Amino acid sequence: MSLLAFWRRYRFAALLFSLCLIAVLLFAPEANSTQPDRVNSAVVAAENSAINEKQSAIPAGGMTENVGKIVLDNGLTVLTKEVHTAPVVSVQVWYKIGSRNEEPGVNGIAHQLEHMLFKGTSDRPIQFGRLFSALGSESNAFTSYDQTAYYGTVERHKLRALLTLEADRMHNSLIDPAQLESEKRVVISELQGYENDPGYRLSRRVMQAAFPNSPYGLPVGGTKADVQKFTVDQVRQYYRKYYSPDNATLIVVGDFQTAATLQAVKEIFGNISKVSRGAEAGSTDVNLRTKADNLTQLAPVSSINQNPIVLREEGSAPLLNVVYPLPPVNHPDIPALQVMDYVLTSGRNSRLYQALVESGLTSDAGGYTSNLIGAGWYELYATAVPGEKLRKIDQTLQQAIADLQTKGVTPEELNRAQAQFVANITLGNRNITNQAIQLGDNETTAGDYRYIDKLLAAVGEVSTADVQRVAQEYLKPENSTVGYFEPTQITQGDTGTRNAGQTSEKFNLGPPVDPAEVAKYLPEIEVANTTSERGLPESLKLGNGMQVLLVSDRSTPTVSLSGNISAGRQFDPATKAGVAELTADNLINGTKTKDALTLAKVLESRGASLGFSASREGVSVSGYSLKTDLPVLIETLADVVQNATFPTDQLELSRQRGITDLKAQLDDPNYLGFRTLQQQIFPQNHPFHSYPTLESLKAITRADVVEFYQTYYRPDNTVLALVGDFDPQEVRSLLEKHFANWTASGKPPQIDFPPVAAPAKIVRLNPVLPGKTQAVTVIGNRGINRQDSRYYAALVLNQILGGDTLSSRLGTEIRDRLGLTYGIYSYFQAGKQPGLFIIDMQTAAEDANKAISSTIALLRQICTSGVTAAEVETAKRSLTSSYSVSLADPDSLTSQILMNEVYGLSREEIRNFPQKIQAVTLEQVNQVAKELLHPDNLVVVTAGPDVT
Repeated sequence: MSLLAFWRRYRFAALLFSLCLIAVLLFAPEANSTQPDRVNSAVVAAENSAINEKQSAIPAGGMTENVGKIVLDNGLTVLTKEVHTAPVVSVQVWYKIGSRNEEPGVNGIAHQLEHMLFKGTSDRPIQFGRLFSALGSESNAFTSYDQTAYYGTVERHKLRALLTLEADRMHNSLIDPAQLESEKRVVISELQGYENDPGYRLSRRVMQAAFPNSPYGLPVGGTKADVQKFTVDQVRQYYRKYYSPDNATLIVVGDFQTAATLQAVKEIFGNISKVSRGAEAGSTDVNLRTKADNLTQLAPVSSINQNPIVLREEGSAPLLNVVYPLPPVNHPDIPALQVMDYVLTSGRNSRLYQALVESGLTSDAGGYTSNLIGAGWYELYATAVPGEKLRKIDQTLQQAIADLQTKGVTPEELNRAQAQFVANITLGNRNITNQAIQLGDNETTAGDYRYIDKLLAAVGEVSTADVQRVAQEYLKPENSTVGYFEPTQITQGDTGTRNAGQTSEKFNLGPPVDPAEVAKYLPEIEVANTTSERGLPESLKLGNGMQVLLVSDRSTPTVSLSGNISAGRQFDPATKAGVAELTADNLINGTKTKDALTLAKVLESRGASLGFSASREGVSVSGYSLKTDLPVLIETLADVVQNATFPTDQLELSRQRGITDLKAQLDDPNYLGFRTLQQQIFPQNHPFHSYPTLESLKAITRADVVEFYQTYYRPDNTVLALVGDFDPQEVRSLLEKHFANWTASGKPPQIDFPPVAAPAKIVRLNPVLPGKTQAVTVIGNRGINRQDSRYYAALVLNQILGGDTLSSRLGTEIRDRLGLTYGIYSYFQAGKQPGLFIIDMQTAAEDANKAISSTIALLRQICTSGVTAAEVETAKRSLTSSYSVSLADPDSLTSQILMNEVYGLSREEIRNFPQKIQAVTLEQVNQVAKELLHPDNLVVVTAGPDVT
């Protein structure tokens, strides 16, 4: 399953493996991607009292004040939490089984078992992903060190159906020999995908050395060698032993009535018998007594920094990885260790950012604490900029830690770290899925769903002396395990791109899944209650032309801010490609009245955040804060978009960072594949053809950045959306006050978009990267824009074709039947301008051509034979249901209303979208397939290993 979405930012390697990406990491500090400037002024006086404001954001009874807990007669623990902010509900089942319950030889079996629980049950012998898709559920699963969890979020009237499906696979799952063999290939594909990343490989080696006698030193997903040897008896044995109600916690959070829901839970789960913990029948191949069963204390291996683990392989940049052992989750030092981590790694003002990134030694630096049932660890990482040595970076990191140990922390640092921690927890619990994950993690790992409240209180009591003490006790050099990744061949994107030729294999496609077959196994769905129509965002236009959309939502004391400025990469001159991104990255590096460090302290002291990121068509603005800090967030945004000064020293640091990042991207098959596809389809004179190069980044001057900023950063090019706990009139007054002086003359700049010709035939390209084990294939052709009248029919078509790996035709054929890929998806890049229609997948090198041939054959089948009326109706129900669920998340709602405005849609689109999907007909879908898929006019790019 795929790694946590924060993998690249936090190097949280192998902690969570999931069917899709999870956007939750409860205690990891947020790494800032923008370089800070010199300190030349003091922060605002209110900073030192920020922690008090943060603690007031927590409800008087704590985060868990209305959580209920019961234990059924069969041992199932049930947690419920009513949250009536949106008509959705999240159902999660957490099992106390993870890689902690493994040993060499069966490493990865918990992860393999997680895969198998989607393959059907004796009552429902069908891919469960299709059932979840039919419900419109945002469903997922992950395996970690201490637990495996399954979760889904649906409209509230589908709660009982989701409970029924989870109960079914708790005790009726099929572990079929043929399905296991196919799914083992899928798991190996997944593992090989992670192996493409040098950071993953280094982290795995370091963890193995740090914990050689513990299952915590094993990779969560397992190894190819072990996965290949798994037998049906082994996997069934693990299922029988660990998938039992007395080893599970059921969490229900959302819009429901507790009494009725508990009655349903007892009816649905109450008759499932708990498993005897004696020897299971058929136990012949595996010893279930693991090192974890008697784990009391981990004995780390000492690693002197002068003798680090050195991994010399192909890659793009030198990497540093350091691990220190820490105590388990319920140790009394955990609160102080959390604060210590925030002081060292969270934000621009953190010790390691200042020592490593601000000094120009590294392009990034960060870390995280992991505290589990049996042990914990503190992992730190950094990426060297060109020309810097890992030994020097390692010594600088150790000196920063030594300074903390000898000199301690300041009250200002303590207050800021505490405020950041409290704010991150509050902001991380804005949607019900995250709230349920918080409960599940606390109950299964810490043994108490109220753990988060206790931790928040304890963090508030941590003193400067506490932080210094734990740094001295746990960050001793002799206890660390240090790893260096030293590239033997620096890949810079200049490796050969080979013409892979035409695909000639012929394969017989399996039959499409009949939606009637899915419906046969779908639990009964209750009749939906009548709900009021969704309110529309309040729209206002300031005198300078800036468009603003407001949605007041009092459900949590937080605010989400999202924005779009029409200053994206499409405006890059070909010889200065990268100037849009360099401008966005440097916006917050200083203004006329505040340097970068001051700007950062104003936000970080409150746990607020503000960031800018250049995309193809615009610059994305992302901000979060507690409600009390919204004025500061707006004031800071207004300051940087009007008064950025782009200090030369910070610009140079950003350039070096950009060069390092580009080298890493060009060593990533995912990035290289998409870049090659885009540049093959869009001609050289098209704005979407341009991408940064090492040469173009070096050619950009400060004058180029200032000119770009002055030309494209205009109020009449800007749209803002805010969702959260605020009074709209007060927000309007704040905006008018702080943006009144931001004006622009003349009309906004425009650019020409030349026509894009379709490929005359299938074009195959194979950019080869050394050292990669997994191939990434992207297939594409011309697409449509968001205003295209065919857009809604195209969405329905895409849902059928590849909108969801586990329920689509592509997923059914390429993943489930053939077992060639871990994931395969299709989508339309529909923006203000036409983008591409894309299919992407990852395969072993030897499977790439077969997967490509089968994919193209399936496209031809749909173009000639069409899809069925039943498929169209199922896809429409799935799209409209999942749309309703997604809008229950404040971040998704903010983004949706923003982009509707950017794309020139009406405010009513947020309300009318489901009706537009429901109006799509079978004829429209089949016509769109013929007009948009073009199976004989595709560009096929396979990046990574040589597949010719």
